[in-house]
Amino acid sequence: MGENNHAQEPTAENMTMMQGFEWYVPADQKHWARLEKQVRQLKQWGIDNIWLPPGCKGSSKDGNGYDIYDLYDLGEFDQKGSLATKWGTKDELLKLSRTAKAAGVGLYWDAVLNHKFAADHREKCQAIEVDPEDRNKEVSGRYEIDAWVGFDFPGRKNKYSDMKYHWYHFSGVDFNAANDKTAIYKIVGEQPMEWAATPDVDGEKGNYDYLMGSDLDYSHPEVEQDVLNWGKWLAAEIPLKGIRFDAIKHYSAEFLEKFVVQLDETYGTGWFFVGEFWKDSLSDMTGYLDRMGHKFSLFDAPLVYNFSEISRGQGADLRKVFDGTLVQTAPISAVTLVMNHDTQPYQALEAPIEGWFKPIAYALILLRDAGYPCVWYGDLYGIKGEHPFPPSCGGALSKLVLARKLYAYGKQADYFDYETCLGWVRYGTWDRRFGCATVLSNAGPGTKRMHVGEMHAGERWTDVLGWSSGEVVIGHDGFADFTCSQTSVSIWVNKDAEGRDKFAGEFDSNIYEE
Repeated sequence: MGENNHAQEPTAENMTMMQGFEWYVPADQKHWARLEKQVRQLKQWGIDNIWLPPGCKGSSKDGNGYDIYDLYDLGEFDQKGSLATKWGTKDELLKLSRTAKAAGVGLYWDAVLNHKFAADHREKCQAIEVDPEDRNKEVSGRYEIDAWVGFDFPGRKNKYSDMKYHWYHFSGVDFNAANDKTAIYKIVGEQPMEWAATPDVDGEKGNYDYLMGSDLDYSHPEVEQDVLNWGKWLAAEIPLKGIRFDAIKHYSAEFLEKFVVQLDETYGTGWFFVGEFWKDSLSDMTGYLDRMGHKFSLFDAPLVYNFSEISRGQGADLRKVFDGTLVQTAPISAVTLVMNHDTQPYQALEAPIEGWFKPIAYALILLRDAGYPCVWYGDLYGIKGEHPFPPSCGGALSKLVLARKLYAYGKQADYFDYETCLGWVRYGTWDRRFGCATVLSNAGPGTKRMHVGEMHAGERWTDVLGWSSGEVVIGHDGFADFTCSQTSVSIWVNKDAEGRDKFAGEFDSNIYEE
């Protein structure tokens, strides 16, 4: 009896997250309002959680937030030329959070904890220049520099925190105002000071503690306590479901463990934590996950590079797409993605993915059973700025997300038997019984004879994307021939399946006021 009850437990719903911004979103302070208007539609398409852009005050009203100035200013204080952040005011952020909660959409905060920008004043301190390619190698003696390291936050007037930052709260800077020289300077005090030790930070460039701006020193107890306090404050101010941590290669993993444990203990289980450990090294990524105790996820950077390489190769071997990826090795800890704000066109970590390949890549992260997929705002809504791009996937990305939400359930059977054409079947479950069959090709038209189950014998299946015409009739043995067009993907589902009506017509992805 107990086994039967266990067998009839409802199938967990597939979750999908969306990165809710791209680098060139207009700096009009209207982004919180834009997202708030779109939340209910996103939920209908199948988006369950939104990764928000960094919402703390940056160095200017146009800053994306990675140029962080004040953790405690969420668009509430007149600082750095504006009350609002690039994204909007704190009141608009709170309105977005209320609407999201009512719609059943969770919000993830983008925490930028490695550094600060736009100091309020300079301070003289002792420093040593280091080799940019080997930060353990000193290339000067110790001497006095004039550094932008004084943070008073005068516009906030001690509200929420009375912490002021001085030279001894930082480990490094990249500019000496005394002679206008740009270099990487290791700040030293009365005691010899070293970078955070590896592997507490990444070992690239000898030691990758320093990334940019004024680099926070988490060995200083005042820094650690202020940022831990901020975490508790943020969670109390904004109803969140999780945090995305920026640049975790560059600051103390020991500190981040404390931060994560504190939030887990204070706000209970169910919080989601994902780190940006952007490196095409699976061993380094799994090593970091081992250290974090696997209550933590990472973005699957190696998968993005595989997508980029395959999309630019003529008839490349699709069967190798998951080789060396996090989702293949540690699927429970992998956030899969196709593109983000750093890898998009004209950004520093650009990883070009040809437009025709985008639907294939999204099918590979959305319709399979491993990983937690992250859809990108720039693919769903298009890219603005000097080099604009329309929405990817011919405007059909929302349909791919919806197909995941409705049909990508149950046991998976792979047909990875041909290098330029892949297929797989999801058999469905007792309560999500329809399932689906996916075929994709990075060369000519493709056909896969696949088994979807004798229980579907006689059913007529069609492509929910509408890119393959006609119907496929399932044979008495549960097999059928499923097709896709050249350099394309098709998702075959029973034409009478529950939810098929939701795919009718065009999906309006225009989020901007014309």
